[in-house]
Amino acid sequence: MSTVWIYSLISVLIVSFASLLGVLTIVFKQYYLKGFLLFMVSFAAGTLLGDVFLHLLPELVSESDFSLSMGLSIILGILIFFVLEKVVHWRHCHMAVTKEHIHPLAVMNLVGDALHNFIDGALIAGSYLLSIPVGIATTIAVLFHEIPQEMGDFSVLLHSGMKVKKALFLNFMSALSALLGVLLVLAAGLSAEATTEYIIPITIGGFLYIANADLIPELHKDVKVSNSIIQLISIVFGVAVMGALLFLPFE
Repeated sequence: MSTVWIYSLISVLIVSFASLLGVLTIVFKQYYLKGFLLFMVSFAAGTLLGDVFLHLLPELVSESDFSLSMGLSIILGILIFFVLEKVVHWRHCHMAVTKEHIHPLAVMNLVGDALHNFIDGALIAGSYLLSIPVGIATTIAVLFHEIPQEMGDFSVLLHSGMKVKKALFLNFMSALSALLGVLLVLAAGLSAEATTEYIIPITIGGFLYIANADLIPELHKDVKVSNSIIQLISIVFGVAVMGALLFLPFE
């Protein structure tokens, strides 16, 4: 169990530091940044789908028979991330941005992102409870999804009127809520049955939602043939990376 704690805590810290990559949005020219994000969003979609179909589902089925509660938990995972996305988009303000008036968009974005990261931490911990390889695969899938997301969150905070240093700090603090998710799951001492019945199916539902309702629709906005080919290759590459993790030397 101590191994699960170590892996889980190190994993969420690595994922949390991805929030600092938001500074790339003001360092690199838009042309290079667009190309980077084109690859990252596509690759993230591939890693999420690969984790679901090559790691989480096979491990889930091998642990026990697929049950009605597992199916309902997958749907719950989809609904959770649907609501989280709604939370981030619920904002309405007509006042101009000033030092004294930071748009509510910034606060709403931080709250939504903190909830998202909290759940990510719980999902990572739950995956490690299933097995170390599944935990590593889930961490990688979450990490590559977080990179473009955190860059977008950082841009939102700047647009809302925050200074760069404050935006980086608050975005990082929001990312650290993943630690609370890990502590909650591991301290609760969930049984193997609870992990396979609820945590892993919710992870599957969440990853399917992010990949198919969030990332892939974003890719469809770019219809240029060359970029579409890059997207397809990047998705396949993401799946291939998840496939390579099947050969990790862990029990």
